[in-house]
Amino acid sequence: MKKESLQAQQRPAASASSQPGQHGHSHGNLLLVFVALMMAMLLAALNQTILATALPTIVGELNGANLMLWVITAYILAATIMMPIYGKLGDQIGRKYLLVGAIIVFLIGSVIGALAPDMGWLIVSRVVQGLGGGGLMILSQAIIADVVPARERGKYMGAMGGVFAFSSVVGPLLGGWFTEGPGWRWAFWFNLPVGALALIGALFFLKSRPVTVRPKLDFWGMLLMAAATTGLVLVSSWGGSTYAWSDPMIIGLIAATVLTAVGFVLVERKTAEPIIPMSMFRDRNFIMTTIAGLFVSVAMFGALGYMPTYFQMATGVSATAAGLLMIPMMAALLASSMISGVLVSKTGRYKWMPVVGSAIVAVALLLMSFVHADTGIWVLCVYLGLLGLGLGLNMQILVLIVQNSFPLRQVGTATAANNFFRQIGATLGSAVVGSLFAHRLVDLLTDRLPSAAVAATGGGNSLTPDMVEHLPAPVHDVIVASYNEALMPLFLYMVPLALAATVLCLFVVEKPLATTLEPDVMPEAISEGNVMITAETEGNHPANTDLRGAEAEAGRR
Repeated sequence: MKKESLQAQQRPAASASSQPGQHGHSHGNLLLVFVALMMAMLLAALNQTILATALPTIVGELNGANLMLWVITAYILAATIMMPIYGKLGDQIGRKYLLVGAIIVFLIGSVIGALAPDMGWLIVSRVVQGLGGGGLMILSQAIIADVVPARERGKYMGAMGGVFAFSSVVGPLLGGWFTEGPGWRWAFWFNLPVGALALIGALFFLKSRPVTVRPKLDFWGMLLMAAATTGLVLVSSWGGSTYAWSDPMIIGLIAATVLTAVGFVLVERKTAEPIIPMSMFRDRNFIMTTIAGLFVSVAMFGALGYMPTYFQMATGVSATAAGLLMIPMMAALLASSMISGVLVSKTGRYKWMPVVGSAIVAVALLLMSFVHADTGIWVLCVYLGLLGLGLGLNMQILVLIVQNSFPLRQVGTATAANNFFRQIGATLGSAVVGSLFAHRLVDLLTDRLPSAAVAATGGGNSLTPDMVEHLPAPVHDVIVASYNEALMPLFLYMVPLALAATVLCLFVVEKPLATTLEPDVMPEAISEGNVMITAETEGNHPANTDLRGAEAEAGRR
């Protein structure tokens, strides 16, 4: 079909696509939809950080310091596995009822956590929360693309991005406030009213779309991806701590992880609807930014997950104060993210930002590794601010590079895949740092404390900040020094990762950013006459050849 003919047939429908919602959403309920999605996103983001300041008290009450890492890791791991699954299912069967289901699953996990009698049930609750949380993050972003035209979508997506920075600050504060006030279990009960608002908004204000074709689900891909991801986390968590690296358990896990990963790649190359298309790995920028983002995420979540615990146990501050001490990192992250976005818009240049950002992250990690128990709190806050500055220059720009490297019909898939591997980094960061931290701490306390003190603290598993504060000075000083030596040197191990991310970003090709808005359609929407394609729009995207190919294919159908 000729381009002129395609335009003539589609022109009458163009006005429809210029309305605020493409699926029947009016101006009146668009705000309500957005508020519901923000609530869903807030639930998912808060629960990555809200327990950070509560962890010392939780593991002390439930006698499980040796399982501390799984309280954070279990949630992130489950959410990571579910992200591409929710994304693919949403493309095939619609997103409304998937979001409703994700909210319900998340709330069930919250109730289990609030009632958990021991660490085992607490970890189960975090897994269930993660199974829903992965959908809350991905589906909220995708639904905004469904109901808001691309021309207006930037302000909405920007607000959603702010939710993550907001939750990174408010999460530890809320966790600390609940711990010192009504109790840490209210960090779970708190989810119920917020989730109810999100659920009401999703049910009453989102429009569902009829499923006209039978969805093709990549069951083998989903299963193999979940197995490979879980195996990778178990190896990184147990290797060298719970089990020796030569232990048959670790060797078997490594072999199983490799086999399932290879199987996943083979399945994705042949299946009709892969959840992570292997064709994306032919793009140089996708490879460089995805690996760099994974490396940087290890450092980010390694610091986010355990610094509040360090502040409470090593400096004696309250749980709320520990949350406040994380503000320099998040404030710097938010400021550098916003400023870098403005600079990209004004200059069109962006390659230098992740390069400089990764280098700053490396410097911050190096400085943090030299912190001692008697180092001033303000010094550590400065180092955390430096870390936030580097992260802000890095994370959002890497996503921009990925999105600018693919045609519109692949941007959602590419972004989801990039986020999946970034979450892998977050999972590894939480698991590796948590495993090494817990293992080193128990060994140091066992070696340094008298046997009676070791027995009284359950080998370190029953220590709480309040207990440490009231111990005799000699015992208190030993515990504080042990916490410092167990955690801070670990940041030195992350410096090579940040340096590797710096080098990878040097090989990014700085492609020109698109200067005009593109039609927000999928190829099947073009064939149905839902949008007008113009020659001016066609010629301004780096991947316009693929878009023209989609039009030609639609015309043949």
